[in-house]
Amino acid sequence: MLVLVPVYAAVHGWFNFLWFSNVALLGGLLAAWLESRRIASMMLVAVVLLELGWVLDFLLSMVVWGWAPLGIVHYMFNPEIPLFVRLLSLYHLPLPFVLIWLVWRLGYDPRAWRYMLVLGWGILLLTFALADPDNNVNWVLGPGGQVQEWMHPLAWLTVVMAVCAAVWWLTHCLFGWLLGPRGIARAPRGW
Repeated sequence: MLVLVPVYAAVHGWFNFLWFSNVALLGGLLAAWLESRRIASMMLVAVVLLELGWVLDFLLSMVVWGWAPLGIVHYMFNPEIPLFVRLLSLYHLPLPFVLIWLVWRLGYDPRAWRYMLVLGWGILLLTFALADPDNNVNWVLGPGGQVQEWMHPLAWLTVVMAVCAAVWWLTHCLFGWLLGPRGIARAPRGW
């Protein structure tokens, strides 16, 4: 983190830290440091399914050398981005597994998806307010980093917010089921 944060800030700018994956990376570090099941659960809900998609896309792109079937990791093969910066992006590979381990260790907070809904929608609204075609963070202007033109931008934002809410709810249900009643910890008031 001592290397990644300043390098990302210099190369991509601070706005880049509003990507949910970067939020989860920083939030996961905070959750581990504070041993906070709520923060760990929120970060898991936020990104684990999407990060597993990143891992799958990256591994498949390695098999076919550069073509990303899901279109998520195409930037990893962009020679205009310095190799060192692209190598730092490999944090996506362990991130979902670290978050799963962290939640397994600390317990799953069943309220996490509600908190993530508030935080996530706030991040989406902020990125929408600050986004431009070159900085389409969290794809609030269109899919795949491209600006969409087939519907009103606010309608598109509503779609993104609804899809994110559905993914977070699905993740919440999945991990509630996988961990079972013993794995779901009832968080005390506060953290």
